[in-house]
Formats: sequence, C-alpha cells, structure tokens
Amino acid sequence: MTAPRAVGVRLPYAAVPAAVRTWVEDVLGSPVVATAEQVGGMSPGCATRVTCADGTRAFVKAVGAELNPDTPGLFRREVGVLTHLGEHDLWARLLASYDDGAWVALLIEDVDGRHPDFSHPDELAAVLDGTDRLSTVLRERPVPDTVDLVDVAHVLRKWADCLDGLAGAPAAARVPDWLRSDPYGWAAVLRDHAARPMPDVIHWDIRIDNLLRRPDGRIVFVDWGTTARGPAWTDALLARLERVDEAWFDDSVGTSPALLEAGDDAVTAFLAGFGAHLAVRSLVAVDVNLPTLNDFRVRESRRMLEAVARRTGR
Repeated sequence: MTAPRAVGVRLPYAAVPAAVRTWVEDVLGSPVVATAEQVGGMSPGCATRVTCADGTRAFVKAVGAELNPDTPGLFRREVGVLTHLGEHDLWARLLASYDDGAWVALLIEDVDGRHPDFSHPDELAAVLDGTDRLSTVLRERPVPDTVDLVDVAHVLRKWADCLDGLAGAPAAARVPDWLRSDPYGWAAVLRDHAARPMPDVIHWDIRIDNLLRRPDGRIVFVDWGTTARGPAWTDALLARLERVDEAWFDDSVGTSPALLEAGDDAVTAFLAGFGAHLAVRSLVAVDVNLPTLNDFRVRESRRMLEAVARRTGR
C-alpha cells in the first residue's frame, strides 16, 4: 500500500496546553479517555483522534505560535474555509474552533477511514473521480473574499521568477543543467496562466496524507489550511502527483477534461516551476520545528523534475 509522502514530527495530545484540552472536553461533553496520534502532514502541532468516556469520537488538531510562527495562520484559514463551506460528504465537518491568540485548535468530525492506496486501480480511480466532484461542489459554494486564501497567481509568478533565475542559482541546487536556461519557455507559460481570471476555490494540497477513504469507498478531503483561489485544473494535477514518476501520470493527464483544456504545456510548466522552486528552497528555507520538511522538498523536486525530463525526452 502507498503511504503518506509527508510525515512530520508532531506534538502529542498530552503536551497540548491544558486550556485547549479542557475546551475539547467541554465541547464534546465528556472526558477524553483514549487518543490515537496521526503522523501524516508537516504541522508540528498535534493531530489526534480522541475518544471520550461516553464513546464520542472526534479529531483534534492544535498548534501554538511557539511551535511554528506560520502554522496558526494555516489553521485560521482552515477554520474560515470550513465555516463557509458547511457540511458535505467530501470533507470532514468542522465541529468547533479555539483561538486564544497564541494557540489555535480545530475540532473536526472523526472520519472512519484510512488513506487510499494509490497502487490499487479502484481506489486511485475513486480519488480522481472525487477530485473532479470536489471541483464541481466548490464552484457551487463560494468562499467570500474576507477569507484569506492562497493566491495561486502569485505562486505561479514566483515559480516563473525561479525558472528565470536558475542560470544564476547555486550549483548545489538540484536542477538539471539543461533546465537552467528554461529552454521551453515555461516561465512564460506560468505567467500566462497567472494572468488569467481565477474565480475558483481549490483545495491546493491534495496528497495521500490529506485523503481518507471511508469503508464504503467514498473519498474525504481533509486539511484545508492552504485553500486557494486558482485554476481548477491544478487540483486534478495535484491528485495525480503521487505517481508523477511513472508513465501512468502522462496517460492519466489525458483522461482529465480539466487538464486537457489546460494543455500539456501548462502541466509540464507546472512541474518544472514547482520542482525548481522546491530545489532552490531546499538551500535557503529556514524551517522552525519542521525537521522532515527539507527532505520532503528534495524528494518531491527530484520526482517532478524527472517527470519533466521524461515528458520532454531529455
């Protein structure tokens, strides 16, 4: 079975401030008697399934600014997004949220399920179908501008700038020499897509550790901290990244109406820009309490840039 690519070092529930744990029990109406820590994802905060004395179950995620200065902002965005999206079987519903200015916590429906197996054809098909369905549902449930969503246009321009600067990037940046001159003009492709209207809300972080498969086969999308406004086709692309290092990826792109409309150049430019950005960031990023993040950057960059080489015959 395939396993999460992103695995961090998390705070156990017992180490979460007492005020947060008391809030959890007050909201659930029963004391917590059992916990199960989850490991997927990169947040340094807790990600814990809790069971109460009366049998009530829920999922708790909590983080403080002392653990990482940026993660509380991601949690606040997730609260805003889930509040406006309401309930749907495509995502776990928000039960309550906590914010004392330093610590932010979410109490979320505990989904009975496991991560899908991307090596199993039926489970992979369910993920891809679920992603297409998610895009449709999100168009029907707009999130107001008052919620601070990630601006994908800004991200694409940042990746384009990275491609433009590869010629002068340090030799230690793990990018192939042929890419340093951007021979296919992918920076221009990214800027072109960045200039287009982006009315759609997208998940923007679809990978195994943010997916659960219910016993009946339905897929649930979790972790909405990087929800963005951007092209709907990017979620369809991200859902396929687990197997970007296989020829399957190239074939699968051709089965997605959204990706076909975006075009092969957009797909390859996305991989080149994202992969190059991660390679350069791996040299300069300062990660507070995220000890596994840089290795993740290096691995993902290599997988994407190898796919770019495959797709261009390099």
